[in-house]
Amino acid sequence: MSKLQRPPRIAVGDRVRFDGQIRAVLAVSAVALTLTDEEEPYRAVPLLKLFDADDFQVVDTPMRMPLPPASLLETFPEAVMEKALWWEGHILEVLHGLPPGAEPGTTPRPEYGPDRSVTARQRSKAAELAAAGHPVTPSTVAHRRRRYQEQGVIGLADHRPIRKTPQFGEVDEVVVAAMRQAIDEAVDASTRTGTFLLWRVGEILQKTPEGRAVKLPSRATLYRLLAKLTAGTHTTGSATTRRSKAYGAEAPHGQLPVFAPGEIMQIDSTPLDVLVLLDNGVTGKVELTAMIDVATRTLTAAVLRPTTKSVDASVLLARTVTPELMRPGWRDALSMSRSVLPHRRLLALDERLEHAAARPVIVPEMIVCDHGSVFISRNFRSSCRFLEIEFQPTHKGSGFEKGHIEKMLGSVATLFAQFLPGYTGRNTDHRGRHLEHERLWSLLELQELLDEWIVAKWQNRKHDGLRDPSHPGRLFTPNEKYATLVEACGYVPIALSGDDYVELLPAEWRVVNEYGIRIKNRTYDSPELGPMRRQDSGVRAKRGLWEVHHDPYDVSRIWVRNHRGHGEWVPATWKHLNRAPVPFGDLAWDHVSHQLPCATEAEIADAVAALLTRAHGGPQTEQDPKPGKRDRRVAARTKAAGPLTPAPVAGAQTDPEDEADQGEDSMAEVIPLGLFDPLEDPWKRS
Repeated sequence: MSKLQRPPRIAVGDRVRFDGQIRAVLAVSAVALTLTDEEEPYRAVPLLKLFDADDFQVVDTPMRMPLPPASLLETFPEAVMEKALWWEGHILEVLHGLPPGAEPGTTPRPEYGPDRSVTARQRSKAAELAAAGHPVTPSTVAHRRRRYQEQGVIGLADHRPIRKTPQFGEVDEVVVAAMRQAIDEAVDASTRTGTFLLWRVGEILQKTPEGRAVKLPSRATLYRLLAKLTAGTHTTGSATTRRSKAYGAEAPHGQLPVFAPGEIMQIDSTPLDVLVLLDNGVTGKVELTAMIDVATRTLTAAVLRPTTKSVDASVLLARTVTPELMRPGWRDALSMSRSVLPHRRLLALDERLEHAAARPVIVPEMIVCDHGSVFISRNFRSSCRFLEIEFQPTHKGSGFEKGHIEKMLGSVATLFAQFLPGYTGRNTDHRGRHLEHERLWSLLELQELLDEWIVAKWQNRKHDGLRDPSHPGRLFTPNEKYATLVEACGYVPIALSGDDYVELLPAEWRVVNEYGIRIKNRTYDSPELGPMRRQDSGVRAKRGLWEVHHDPYDVSRIWVRNHRGHGEWVPATWKHLNRAPVPFGDLAWDHVSHQLPCATEAEIADAVAALLTRAHGGPQTEQDPKPGKRDRRVAARTKAAGPLTPAPVAGAQTDPEDEADQGEDSMAEVIPLGLFDPLEDPWKRS
C-alpha cells in the first residue's frame, strides 16, 4: 500500500504540535504558516519543513458553536435539563481544557492541557467520570462531544420525553387522502355532519383498489383524524365561511400601502341586527350601507334603507364628499371647530366646513367592493366614472380583500346596535322573544342616532390599526389620523353642485303632457316645463321621451333634462306637496298605495302625510300607549267586513245613550270597499 497521504487541512485558529510546542496558527499562505512562539511574537515556518517534522500534528480545530436555543430547554423535564447542563460542563473542559466559569488565568489540569489531543482528553474524562460513580466509555464522551458541537446543549438532552409522533398517527395515507377528498367535495355543498363525511370516506375507498385493501381504523380514530383535517375550515359549520376559507389566498396576504386619505376606500352592505318601526305596528329589519377610508379608518358615510338599491351607493358617494352639518340637539363638542381636525385651515380652503360636524370630508380615489348587484350596477359604475373614481371589485368569495369594511360592520353591531331596543342578535340562536313589543325606533330616528354615533363615538375611538410607527404602543383615533395625514398630503375640496347631485340619481324616460309628468301615479309640474309639453325631446334612441331624474327617498320633486336647450335641469314639484311637506320615498308611497288601492292621488297624499307624522313621532310614551295586537286585529277585521246595519238617515233622531257611548274610544267611520267587477272599465272615473 502506498504511504502517500493527503496533508492535513490547516486554517487560522487551528492548534498544531511543532518543535516540541503547541502553537496556534496566526496566518496561512501558499508557502508558509505563521505560528505563535514562546520567545518571539510569531514564527514563520515553510510548509515543507512543517510537514516533514516528526512531531507535527494538528492538535485541535476550533469550531463555531451554535447559539444555545434556551427557549427549547423549557420544553424538557427539569431532570433532563439539569443532566444536559451537567454534561455541558464536562464537554467544555474536553474541548477547551477549562470548565465553564473558570477564573481568568487558570491553568488547565495536565490531562486536559494544550499538549493533549482531543482523543486523549476524552479518555481522561471517561476515567474521571467512572471514578466519580458515573461509568461511561471514551466513545460515549466522544459521541456527546460531537452532538454538542452540532446542536449545542440541546444535543446533550434526552429527547425521549418530547419525541415527536407522526402527524396522523398510524392511519394509512390512503385513508387520509380519501378523507381530504371528502372534505374538498363539501366546500360548495350544503353543510353536513361528520357522520356523512365518514360515510363518504368509505364510499371513496371502495372505488379504488388501494382503498379496498386498507382496513379502516376505529370510528373514534376516524373522528380524531377528521378533527385534525377540518381544523379552521368550517366543514361542518357556516357554509359562507367555509367557501371563503377554501377560496382564499394560499400565499401570504399582501397589503396595499396607503399613505393618503381616500387613496383606498371600501364599501359594503349588510342587514342591521335591529328591528325598526316602519309603520304603526309594522316592524321590520333594514340594511346598512357604509363606506370606510382605509388610511384613517374614517366612516365617511352610512345610510339605512329597507332594501339597498344602486342609488344608495351613489348617494353614499355624494355624502362622502359632502360635510356632515351640525344638527339641532347635537352638543357643541361634536363640531369640527372643537375637534382635533385642522378646522381653521380647512375652512380657508372649503367654506362648506363652517358649520360642519367633526367628520372628515374625503374624496375617494379607489373604491373596493364585492360583487353585489348594488355595487356592480351600471348606476354605481357611472357614478364612479363621473367622479373619476377607480372601481375595483374583489375576487368572488374573497371577503378578506375588503376586511376593513367587514370588520367595521361587525363593530356597529357590538358598539351601537346592541344598545338599541329590538336588537335581534347576529342569528336566530341569539334572538330574544317578543322583540316587536319593545319601544322601537323609526327608520328616520335610527338614521339620526347612527349619524350622531359616528361623529361622537367612532371618529373619536382609538383604533388598533392606527398605531404610531415610532411608538407602537400609541393608538390614534380616525380624526387624529386624518389630521396627521392631511398635513403631509394636503386637502383638495371637490364640492358637488346641485347639478352634480342630480346626475347621481336614477333616471327614467317620460312624456311631458299638458298636466306635467307622471311617475308612479304622482303628477309633477312646474311653469318651466311649458316649452316641453307635448314636444319631442329629439332623442331618437328613447323615441322622443324626456330624461327624468328622481330621488327614490324624496318624491317631493323631480328634475327634467332640457334636451332642446343646453342640457340644464328643470325642476318639477309634486302637485300635492302642500298636503305632505315632509320628504318621503317610494317605499312609503307604495305601502300606502297597496293599503288604499281605490284611493285618489289626493287621498294617498293625505295618508302618506299621516304615516310620516306617526313615524316622526318616535317611540310612543306611556301616556299614549299604542294599540294592542288584538285591538289592531279587530279594527282590521271591522274595516274588511263593512257595516252590518244601514247608515242613519240625515235628520233622524239619535239615542242619548248612543251619544254617550261615542267618546274618545269611538270607532272611526267605516267605509266599505267596493266589489271587484271583472267586466268594469278599469280606467273609468267614478
